[in-house]
Amino acid sequence: MYAEGLVLTERDGAGTGLKHRAAAALGEGPGALAPATVEDRRYALTDALDDLSDATDPVERLTVAGVVLDVAAHLLFDHHRAWKGGGKWLPRRLLKADPDHGAALLDGYRRLCETAAPPLTAAAANILTLTGGPLREGHTRTWPVSHDPAPVPGACTRGDTRLTTCAREDDTGSTPGH
Repeated sequence: MYAEGLVLTERDGAGTGLKHRAAAALGEGPGALAPATVEDRRYALTDALDDLSDATDPVERLTVAGVVLDVAAHLLFDHHRAWKGGGKWLPRRLLKADPDHGAALLDGYRRLCETAAPPLTAAAANILTLTGGPLREGHTRTWPVSHDPAPVPGACTRGDTRLTTCAREDDTGSTPGH
């Protein structure tokens, strides 16, 4: 609003100065996500793509396709340090951030919704490759126990940190080995 709005009245150029500072900040784009956040999103996209390939129920496929679209889009936004959007702004921002990958992702999503065609999987897999590749079993994350004093059943603890290892759930919803 500050960057693109009209200055109606001002004193001493303050409104115009604010408009220029806001435009500069907008042009810089958002800061990069933390590497751990990118890894978590890569893992989520890998998992969603696996779920999409396994989904036989049409409603499940559409639901999982929405997750694939959202996570892949946000990975692509971060990759280009582009502003993200939601609702009608997601496709607009996606096409602005990366016309080629964004269009392929949106076209794949549209085609899956209309005809159950598979291009969404290929488009999302390309974004996953662009942002570091798939993450599956063995992806780990540690955090201080002081932030989560309640023990997690089945979690390993080491000193002052707790280790979490992601493992793919089987069709019953349980994690193998737990």
